Amino acid sequence: GGARADRLLYQARLALDETLRLKVVRKMYAMRFGEEPPARRSVEQLRGIEGARVKAIYRLMAQKYGIDWEGRHYDRANPNATDIPNQAINHAATAVQAAAAIAVQAVAALPPLGFIHEDSGQSFVLDIADLYRETATLHIAFTAAKQAEKSDETIDRLVRREAATVFRKQQVIASMIDSIQRVLRMDEVGHGTGDDRDS
Repeated sequence: GGARADRLLYQARLALDETLRLKVVRKMYAMRFGEEPPARRSVEQLRGIEGARVKAIYRLMAQKYGIDWEGRHYDRANPNATDIPNQAINHAATAVQAAAAIAVQAVAALPPLGFIHEDSGQSFVLDIADLYRETATLHIAFTAAKQAEKSDETIDRLVRREAATVFRKQQVIASMIDSIQRVLRMDEVGHGTGDDRDS
């Protein structure tokens, strides 16, 4: 409930107009990395730059938490076949995506209409979850992976416990709701589309 047609149409317009979509992607890049992305780049190019930065972030975060890191590996058919840090990331990512799904639902946005992600029925959820990869997902995952070195508990249980702590302390869902409103500029709905404004 609570969906407003003007907001839904506004999100659809942002997602379907390539110029407006690029503005949203640039805003999400700036929110995530704390700096403006390189100028004159397409969505596809920014996606590639983001991927390279994320690989470096995994490495740096693993060093910070004292985790042996051999790269990101994930087999959908057998997710438990990989090492403990990667299993922890899988579980943490699921938790953060669930939080993002709640936040998207809370503002009555459209989950399938993403800006960076495109091919999933939860594309916008994945976009929002990615904004919290460093501050939530990797923090939860690597903390749990470190705990697993001295614990008999399963990695999924350790991740769930750490996720609950992080979500409470960081007020993750409330922060995600704020991020969605900033990304979609919902305060502008009903006051013009903001086409002539910078992101």
